[in-house]
Amino acid sequence: MNSTLQPSKLHPTDLLRSATIGIRTRKQRASLSALGIMIGIAAMVAVLGLSQSSQAELIAQLERLGTNLLTVQPDAGLGRGAGTLPETATDMIARIGPIEQTSMLSAVDAFIYRNDLIPTGKTGGISVQAIDQDMLEVLGGSVAYGVWFDDARAAYPNVVLGSVAAKRLGVREISGVLQVWLGGRWFTAIGILNLFELAPDLDRSAFVGQPAAEIYLDHENLPSRVLVRVDPAKVDQVLTVLAVTANPQFPEEVLVNKPSDALEAQEAADDAFTTLLLGLGAVSLLVGGVGIANIMVISVLERRGEIGLRRALGATRRHVASQFLGEALMLGGLGGVGGVLLGIAVTAVYANIKGWAMLVPPLAIVGGIAAALLIAGVAGLYPAVRAARLSPTEALRTT
Repeated sequence: MNSTLQPSKLHPTDLLRSATIGIRTRKQRASLSALGIMIGIAAMVAVLGLSQSSQAELIAQLERLGTNLLTVQPDAGLGRGAGTLPETATDMIARIGPIEQTSMLSAVDAFIYRNDLIPTGKTGGISVQAIDQDMLEVLGGSVAYGVWFDDARAAYPNVVLGSVAAKRLGVREISGVLQVWLGGRWFTAIGILNLFELAPDLDRSAFVGQPAAEIYLDHENLPSRVLVRVDPAKVDQVLTVLAVTANPQFPEEVLVNKPSDALEAQEAADDAFTTLLLGLGAVSLLVGGVGIANIMVISVLERRGEIGLRRALGATRRHVASQFLGEALMLGGLGGVGGVLLGIAVTAVYANIKGWAMLVPPLAIVGGIAAALLIAGVAGLYPAVRAARLSPTEALRTT
């Protein structure tokens, strides 16, 4: 009677059971092995998630504030000291076709204090600006407490404080009767502003109406800064003519800025930092892979008797290699899934603290698990081959 030998087969469920023996019997060691992979994957997922969340917040911020705000300021003149803007600068700028809104600020040479007992000269870093009523709208600002200027309020000794200026003066609320000592006389504080996202330097300013600056502070209201809102489609064209329009005689004394560029530059710097953190996460992942390789080599040495017995009972080298490679992949998979969950949790917590919408790219989740399995597979390859090469007699003799 003829019979043919059938090749030995290892059922997937048997492979899964044998691959988890080491994990089930040495839980603490397995947990520590997977921990290195988990930390690396968590770092990479969190970095990518925070980067995407930050970029989404930047896009939303730019859409809200607009990228069409330009500022015109005096720059240092060539060999003539500090530059100046002519008195007609604001009116000249407003004549440019694509200009939608303008607002003029004028720096006032005056000090502001909480009361009249503080020695002159200690300003606390607070500047005084004479402004028109359009400034708040042009900058996209808002009032936190109190009110903004109207025609009547701008003509009387009233002051609105930037958010930082209010804190430095100890003004936390607007009661309608609170007064501050400004330019040698009392001004009534009528409002406190929220932070300016596109002009953070103005948070340290106190604002008075231009009519009041002329009447009560003997101020000339010469422009020190002109804020300009432009047709978004024509920002670049306007940029090229603003300086010469603001000061035709000395255009080199005019500095034109686009505040939204600062936000985009900050995001570029954040991208560079993200790359660095991803590199550190990759190093941590590599260290985790080395840890798995080390643990698997030790596991092979400790389980020589088991390997010899299985080989004696008919297990092939392929079966033994599959068992140990499967164990390494299981450790990597556990670390990968745990790392992804931890990374998502870190992203959620940080995004909530910053007030961002949480965004974790699907590529980070899938790629994180795939990277963990790849690292674990490479790390477990040598121990698996080493285990497969053990002959049954050698393995049983050395137990």
